[in-house]
Amino acid sequence: MSELPALPVTFRPGRTRAVLLTAGVAILVVITTVAMLLEQLSPGERLSFVFTGALLFGVLLMLSRPKVVADETGVTVVNIASKRRLAWAEIIQVNLRPGDPWVFLNLSDGTSLPALGIQPGIAKQHAIADARALRALVEDRSTGDLP
Repeated sequence: MSELPALPVTFRPGRTRAVLLTAGVAILVVITTVAMLLEQLSPGERLSFVFTGALLFGVLLMLSRPKVVADETGVTVVNIASKRRLAWAEIIQVNLRPGDPWVFLNLSDGTSLPALGIQPGIAKQHAIADARALRALVEDRSTGDLP
């Protein structure tokens, strides 16, 4: 078995996050610059350009939000529009099968929770290593006793 990471540990798709945030800033800057350079635009039209750029940046910011944070008491899964706290014993299995877009956590209540913070995307080997580390933590920390 591999060595367990020190807690707390945060798993997130770093390269994907960097690409999304860079693209968001670039889009906002370009659209704002175009709005300011086009002399025939009224102030309201300029404002709508800037608002559109800010809206696109906000969407990309939300898409860059996912992460999985493991600490001594459990795991927090932050997805695009949701956040869920799990005790270690609630997590039965960590799955990242070939072709999966992200890790799935099989839970003690019979459901499966997607954990978008670990996704193969543009860093497949990193995601596999993160999934293995989270799996090792779950196996080490899960006692089967729910609070």
